Amino acid sequence: MNTRSVIHQFNLNKLFYPESIAIVGATNTPGTVPYDMVKNIIKAPFRGTVYPVSPREKSIIKIRCYKYVIDIKESVDLAIIVFPGAVCHMALEQCGQKGIKAVVIISAGFREIGPKGLERENRLIAIAKKYDISFIGPNCLGIINTDSRVKLNASFARKMPEEGTIGFLSQSGALCTAVLDYAQAHHIGFSKFISIGNKTDINETDLLYYLMEDEKTKVILLYLEEVTNGQALLHAAQEVILKSHKPILAIKAGRTNAGAAAAASHTGSLAGSDEICDAAFKQTGIIRCDNIEELFNRAMAFAYQPAPITNKVAIITNAGGPGVLATDATIKNSLQLARFSDKTTTTLKKQLPTTANIHNPVDMIGDAKVDRYSSTITATLEDKEVAAAFIILTPQSMTDIEAIAHEIVNQSANYQKPVYTSFMGEADVAAGINILHHNQIPHYRIPESMADALKHVYDFQQYLNGNHSMPAPLSNIRINKAQALLTKATQNNRHFLPQNEAAEILAAYDLLSPPQQLAKSKKEAIYLANQIGYPVVLKVMSDDIFHKHDVNGVQLNLQNNRTVATAYDLILQNVETKQPNARINGILVTKMIQQGTEVIIGMKRDPSFGPVVMFGLGGIFVEIYRDVSFRVAPLTNEDAASMITQLKAAPLLSGFRGRPRADIESLKDCLLRISALTIECPQIEELEINPLIVHPQGCIVADAKIILQTKPQ
Repeated sequence: MNTRSVIHQFNLNKLFYPESIAIVGATNTPGTVPYDMVKNIIKAPFRGTVYPVSPREKSIIKIRCYKYVIDIKESVDLAIIVFPGAVCHMALEQCGQKGIKAVVIISAGFREIGPKGLERENRLIAIAKKYDISFIGPNCLGIINTDSRVKLNASFARKMPEEGTIGFLSQSGALCTAVLDYAQAHHIGFSKFISIGNKTDINETDLLYYLMEDEKTKVILLYLEEVTNGQALLHAAQEVILKSHKPILAIKAGRTNAGAAAAASHTGSLAGSDEICDAAFKQTGIIRCDNIEELFNRAMAFAYQPAPITNKVAIITNAGGPGVLATDATIKNSLQLARFSDKTTTTLKKQLPTTANIHNPVDMIGDAKVDRYSSTITATLEDKEVAAAFIILTPQSMTDIEAIAHEIVNQSANYQKPVYTSFMGEADVAAGINILHHNQIPHYRIPESMADALKHVYDFQQYLNGNHSMPAPLSNIRINKAQALLTKATQNNRHFLPQNEAAEILAAYDLLSPPQQLAKSKKEAIYLANQIGYPVVLKVMSDDIFHKHDVNGVQLNLQNNRTVATAYDLILQNVETKQPNARINGILVTKMIQQGTEVIIGMKRDPSFGPVVMFGLGGIFVEIYRDVSFRVAPLTNEDAASMITQLKAAPLLSGFRGRPRADIESLKDCLLRISALTIECPQIEELEINPLIVHPQGCIVADAKIILQTKPQ
């Protein structure tokens, strides 16, 4: 953790638990941000002392004003700056002189307006470093701490949210107000609610570390519009998750690319920013959500109910159709319908009408009242095979909705098993839903959402139980050899390394290619083919040709001197036709590899997350089918294994319908070696092995290319 992060962790307690607050730039004009800040802090009600600071006002809401913050004689823990952006640096300078270490800058007019605003931000950073100040913002809604010990609403949100166990961080202030309104309607409480704005000083990483230690926070929610330092975010998130077991749920805006530039490798074209973000979050244990409803549907499950021991679910309903929908969603989300014991089935048969379905899903039929719900819930939750219950209600004329809601609350308290509900409808079921919300029983508009929520809770527990340790050091690694080759290439201003040169670098990491040599003439090609041994392959080598197949620059399975001579001429003719200006280094003669399963392994260096490794089935169709997986380097053993099993086509590697089984252990080793290469050789911008031929024993590199950074690190 760097020096500024250490300072932040020291100052953040003053930010969220101040005993005194100065509102710097307050006014007496109702309906303005400066006025509402004072009003909200008082109304919360804040348990400490409030000092409005205004050069023009004598008092605000009957509280004495100070002309400048340095005029306050008593010590001040937290300052809220609401002056116009152009003069915020002056206010921050005075806060530093006063000895205030925690600041929230609400004001806009910074980076979001362009170069002039960015200059203002840089001035704030310099002052903060000078005085060891930690600040949230600028351009933010503010912060809220619902803890009854402080009751802090240092924001211009309309209302103070209920106290709860969910910590919420958002880069968007406008979204914060919508979230607060949504949460109020669903009686969702928060521990801390933080609008980070431009995150010029304190960022999401600092706050993740703070919330990891916060005893009031059980679940952390993130809304991000950009990830500026992905590696720091991933490291912090994984530490929070594995040390505190607190789930992190995130919405990352910007799922679509407005337009992608042409890439020099399949990896470059496939590894868009959203695919990389998805993979990075999954790898780290962050649960990505698509929208606000999905975010809170899952958050409620984590915050309100225990985690299931297994993925076996009981579905209880008073209507067949919704029960079927819930069943389909359960299976789709890789959960299982619990198989009831004979005792449970006998009990249900005695208690339910003969027309009811006593097997899972249990359909109590439409006239079910509270007694039927009560006995059915008891019977199913008593069953050892049942790890969780989904309870569905559709409002019939005889349905005592509120009584059933109260019964679910009472029953849930008797078992350490998660209970989720779906009271379907709006007006008729509103009172029952309110009862559920008030008593922290997760409620979902549609039954399918219950399965989605439980899946993510269960998967999170599986993630916590996984092996996240790094693999043992790899053998036969010659870093110095690889570095020497890369240094020579960069000194010669090389940007693209074709197969023959890439093979040397890969060999330094024990990723082996078949015998191969570069021919400068047809005669030499024939000679080398005889030296290597037939059958052979000829490939054009050129710094200007990224994809050899695009120029018909590959000839396979050549069996004799005559076919080599013909193939040599044909390749040169094809290149002349397709790409006449290409500079040809020669024709590579390589041993034809025995058939196996073709896969692709690639690497792209992402500007935020760093080196990202790709895996998929190889060949020319990888971009069409897009059946690929990504992970951020360095990879663990578990990462390498999951990259393989994640593919839809993974069964092809396991001996599907008589195919030879691929050497999965060797394939995992290849992924780990590429991971190590990308970490230890930062000069590499992109790398691709396509195909890597996987045999029943071992793997061999059939083709490869390396793209170097224009300005090597």
